[in-house]
Amino acid sequence: MRRPPRVLMLFLDGVGIGRADREVNPFFAATLPAFRGLLDGELPHKSRRTIHSTRASVIPLDATLGIPGLPQSGTGQTTLFTGINAAKLIGKHYGPYPYSSLRTVIKEHNIFRALAGRGRTVFYANAYPQRYFEHLSSHRTRITATVMAWLESGFPLNGHAQLSEGSAIAADITNEHWVRLGFGHVPVISTKRAGERLLSILGKYDFVLYDFFHTDHAGHSRSMENAVGVLQTLDAFLGGILEAFDPDKNLLIITSDHGNIEDLSKKTHTRNPVPLIALGSQRAFITTRSKNLTHVTPAIIDLLS
Repeated sequence: MRRPPRVLMLFLDGVGIGRADREVNPFFAATLPAFRGLLDGELPHKSRRTIHSTRASVIPLDATLGIPGLPQSGTGQTTLFTGINAAKLIGKHYGPYPYSSLRTVIKEHNIFRALAGRGRTVFYANAYPQRYFEHLSSHRTRITATVMAWLESGFPLNGHAQLSEGSAIAADITNEHWVRLGFGHVPVISTKRAGERLLSILGKYDFVLYDFFHTDHAGHSRSMENAVGVLQTLDAFLGGILEAFDPDKNLLIITSDHGNIEDLSKKTHTRNPVPLIALGSQRAFITTRSKNLTHVTPAIIDLLS
């Protein structure tokens, strides 16, 4: 029997499929050689939501989940990482943090716990500074669904020690924010090097998740310059991952929880579908089973089981 691939999931907060309009959509104003290289020079947009290239596939996922209103991170991320329609469960979209009644859902059904329970090794690659750990001690409910899923599965978050030794990745990718916080012993690295480092981390686990929230922040800023800069940093990071990526042994999944950055003409999130990009071994296993946010985690669990 063929060994299941190692799965690397890049979660990009607030990325939808918008219009191919460089005036409002920074994806079409930015220079993105890594993303375009995956998709034979193209990018998904409202008139072409599905692309199957020689290297990768991108399909649209419904993020509205059959509920009126604008999708939010609390319910969107809960749904994405558990496979349960959180917005339907509580009757509304809610965020940025999970609704209180969703904590049990996250604890019992999240992807980390499910895979670990099946004997698979899992890792949440983000590193957090000391002040975040201090925040956790008094604001345990004001954390993202991603962090909640990891902690409720009984795993510790990475801190400055793991970041310094290269076994975790900073939220800003390059560690520059950590230096501004006073962690002078944490070396600043290039976006490409960070991508290479994340791929090397994947070699130790069956499933690795990295969470990038700056895309959502850039969308809320409504600054084209800021959004383009964030996307180009992300693209260079992806380029570092792809440089030594083995598509026969690994599977890369890139997806999001709701739209935002793809339409800077709006102050809010959007109801646009979000992309699911899959590259590597058995990519069709994921793309053919996924039509909305509820389908991604069950498909990954099935693949790795």
